[in-house]
Amino acid sequence: MILDVEKPLLDLEEKISQLKEVNEGGGIDLSSEIRLLERKAEELKHQIYSNLSPWDRVLIARHNQRPTTLDYISELFTEFIELHGDRLFADDPAIVAGLARFQGRGVLVVGHQKGKKDTKDNLYRNFGMPQPEGFRKAQRLMTVANRFGLPIVTFVDTPGAYPGIEAEERGQYEAIASSIALMTELKVPIVTIVIGEGGSGGALGIAVGDRVAMLEHSVYSVISPEGCAAILFRDASKAEQAASTLGLTSDTLIRLGIVDEVIHEPVGGAHRDLPATFQAVSKSIEKHLADLAPLSPDELVESRYNKYRAMGRIQRGA
Repeated sequence: MILDVEKPLLDLEEKISQLKEVNEGGGIDLSSEIRLLERKAEELKHQIYSNLSPWDRVLIARHNQRPTTLDYISELFTEFIELHGDRLFADDPAIVAGLARFQGRGVLVVGHQKGKKDTKDNLYRNFGMPQPEGFRKAQRLMTVANRFGLPIVTFVDTPGAYPGIEAEERGQYEAIASSIALMTELKVPIVTIVIGEGGSGGALGIAVGDRVAMLEHSVYSVISPEGCAAILFRDASKAEQAASTLGLTSDTLIRLGIVDEVIHEPVGGAHRDLPATFQAVSKSIEKHLADLAPLSPDELVESRYNKYRAMGRIQRGA
């Protein structure tokens, strides 16, 4: 996946790679030219990624090399045991969930999972769009975590809940609403990280956290830009215009108090430096779990209630 905004940088990096191959072959010393181009590439990278439009952020959030929930689970957690099924209908691969340890402490991990390897994997994961049974699986396991006092860590990365007729027939929006309602009442700490797309109720269904952080180039919105454009402009191709008005970027959301932390990504996006990204997310989870640890179960519920009640409050006379 090559983004338009990245093309000048990728062309320059390809040229540097070719010069390195010639240099390593011997006969011509190109080291000074390579160093010059590497400095130019670094400057260009900073220039590009410090001037991204909201639509550019959307495309980066959707990048197929961006780390997924299973990548974070593999790198940040130990002893992960994936649990399946909602005990009502089926298992939903678009949401993965299971017990694990984070820095030695037992936790429940829940997250959207997009396919990233090939078309077959994308279809298997339904492109990260959960069915009702995905949300009900999450509810079942969150209830278990609540019973045993286990903190919950959720990873958000979905364009939205699956909108198909069969999902509606099985109670899609009831499942989302029930999941949101359940999370407001859980008496254990909940930390949510938006790692890619945070789309509509499909995201919020597992995102009612005591602390909500998002990666710098992730997006979080009530609707996808394409969906917004189709409704407002009767033309989904105007998604770029819609993205500019939705307020879906991390800088806007932290200012509005929708998220509690913006996790800075390596220059060029999370997919360009996976170890640095994993380390930054790990530190964020560690910090928020430590902050929430002293709160009693009742204090957690009350502070969570107040947090979400305060969102969108009108300031008269402002």
